[in-house]
Amino acid sequence: MRTRIYILCILCIALLSPAMQAQQKNRAVSRSTNEIFILRGSVLDTETMKPVNKVNVEVTGGAYTKTGRDGEFRIEAKLGDELVVKSEDFETVYYTVKDKQRIRVEVRPLEEAIALEQMQDVEEELVSYKTYLSEAQSIYRRDAAAGVDQVSKALAIEGLSSQERAESFKLLGDIYSFWKQYDLAITNYKLSIKNTPSTAVEIALAKAYYNNKSYQESIRLYKRLENKKLTPQQLVTVKEGLGDAYVATGDYVTSITNYEAVERTVSELNKVSEAARVRTKIGDAYDQQGAQQEAASNYNKAAQLSSLEKTESSVRAKTNIADYYSRNKSYDAEIELRKSAIEDLSVVAPDSISNDDVITTQKQNYKIGFALAAQNKYDESITFLNKSIEEAKRKEDLTVETNARRRLSEVYRDKGDIDKFKEAYEAYKEVVDLSYNRKEQEISQATRFAKDITEQQNRIISLEKDRQLNESRYQLAFQEQELVKARDTRQKVIIGSLILVTALLMLTAFAMYRSSKKQQYANNVLALKSLRSQMNPHFIFNALNSVNSFIATNDERTANRYLSDFSILMRAVLENSEEDFIPLSSEIDLIKRYTMLEHFRFKNRFDYEIEVDEELDVDAFMIPPMLLQPYVENAVWHGMRYKEEKGKLQITFAQKDEETAVITVSDDGVGRKRSKELKTENQKKQKSKGMGNIKKRIAILNEMYGDRISVAVSDIFENGEGTQVQLFIKKA
Repeated sequence: MRTRIYILCILCIALLSPAMQAQQKNRAVSRSTNEIFILRGSVLDTETMKPVNKVNVEVTGGAYTKTGRDGEFRIEAKLGDELVVKSEDFETVYYTVKDKQRIRVEVRPLEEAIALEQMQDVEEELVSYKTYLSEAQSIYRRDAAAGVDQVSKALAIEGLSSQERAESFKLLGDIYSFWKQYDLAITNYKLSIKNTPSTAVEIALAKAYYNNKSYQESIRLYKRLENKKLTPQQLVTVKEGLGDAYVATGDYVTSITNYEAVERTVSELNKVSEAARVRTKIGDAYDQQGAQQEAASNYNKAAQLSSLEKTESSVRAKTNIADYYSRNKSYDAEIELRKSAIEDLSVVAPDSISNDDVITTQKQNYKIGFALAAQNKYDESITFLNKSIEEAKRKEDLTVETNARRRLSEVYRDKGDIDKFKEAYEAYKEVVDLSYNRKEQEISQATRFAKDITEQQNRIISLEKDRQLNESRYQLAFQEQELVKARDTRQKVIIGSLILVTALLMLTAFAMYRSSKKQQYANNVLALKSLRSQMNPHFIFNALNSVNSFIATNDERTANRYLSDFSILMRAVLENSEEDFIPLSSEIDLIKRYTMLEHFRFKNRFDYEIEVDEELDVDAFMIPPMLLQPYVENAVWHGMRYKEEKGKLQITFAQKDEETAVITVSDDGVGRKRSKELKTENQKKQKSKGMGNIKKRIAILNEMYGDRISVAVSDIFENGEGTQVQLFIKKA
């Protein structure tokens, strides 16, 4: 936190006082004057702009080298050194090393050869490049699109070195990581490493793999990094990253080994808060492993360490330990730690912590109120829940405000204060409505955000490909000029070069074809995200109608019970909403809960039965999330709702053969034809978004992954009554 404030102050000073910035730059240059670095440059003929090879380049009283066939050279130098460029073909050129940037020397036979105007152009471009990156750094946390746009402008500058392109792609990766677009972050970190290998960027790439839930890729990269020469802090980051990845894969023994190595290192470096934080991770790993005694021991050690300092790390350690106490119903210890965390937060600038973070003040007050209510300390609980509500309102944290208001109404109910209970419950319902409206807006904004960011990233990739193509064209033009000069004596070389040119063109065409395929794939991915973003609001809207009907009939207890089960279902739906495929076992759990909720509402309209063949390996098959729900919904709403007597819904999961699973959803309702006839004129005007989205999703997924899903819909009885839907799922 202090580092962020320090950086912000530096940026403000730089903007308000250019003179101070210049003074700081001069002092930095003075400190680095004696530092030896590798100076890169090139020597070109000023008339033909062709590279000049075998040119002598030396530092007065220092290193010596010569240019290669491409006119490039590298030489060890210090700021202030005099660079001497000489050859018998042109007059000697002298150049004073002013900075560490790449230089370009243009020579004219037997004349002064430093092209000052060209040097100035390069320097101006470098200034613009640094300006773009600096601007991107300052705004991307507020506006991702603007930050990406600034980096794309920097990458559009001609003549950037590999190091400069690597810096640009690394910054793009940081931007996408901050905005949780981890797949795009991975792409740009890889491009950065491709231009210039960097251990720091590889560590960032491993973190992006982990955040993208690509745990095995993260582990492989971290293990490769272990074999490199790392700084103590880098080693801590790598070991802790390995521990996190192994926890995610369920390998708690290996994760604990890595965490303990981190704890030893940070303790040796006297980083108390870091040691406390890592101790809590060790406790978490033991807790998930079921080793309660070891977990308790490590949590107690972490609690002792976290009390020694007031930092963000110590706050995180305290909240993690408090969560452990909560799970074990040690409420007094939990409350004491959370109060201490709130006190520490006032020192470490709580307003800079986002609402998504688990350590916010409003979340801690809510959990204290929850713990007090669990002890039947209602008055104290009410005090802290109200604090949580006020803090959440100030920070516009609707999630915490909703939870706190719901819990507050329950406390008043348990306390027996019916008037306060009704008042609190009405306030809770208002916040719930506001929360769902906000959620729909966020879904829409997220869809537009993902589309805009993807479009900008595609432009950047196209720009990088154009640069590579231009470099190929430059090399091609150079080769053609050489061929023209030697055509009378080197016919065989000309023929060979023509063949090479043809091969390059074919490779370019193939690359463009692959680019087109990748673009088509990206469009399909974007379409799937858009369809999924439509499915969730559609499903939420239908389910909320059910809640609304319970409330309308004053059946608050049933509405609360339904809403509780519905929230569990929604959590599962949202967790799977970004995945193209999930295990069939997860989809079965989801459809069981959904069908139970529908039956909960329409007990008198139908009974249901769900059968899973014991021979079916439900973890071996993958299925798109929320694929079955619209078919079950249709069976209930359009099949059995219009039936006079009680209907029967049957869902079966079976294995057709070794590679195919078959899912059958059947009902004995009025049938598709009769259902259409019974619809009102208003209902006939409305189109089913759920079924339309399912058909589009299946079509896109079959195009991307091969024909893995097929659907067959038929009537069960000859009179058109009853409907049967069969889905055939193939293994990946």
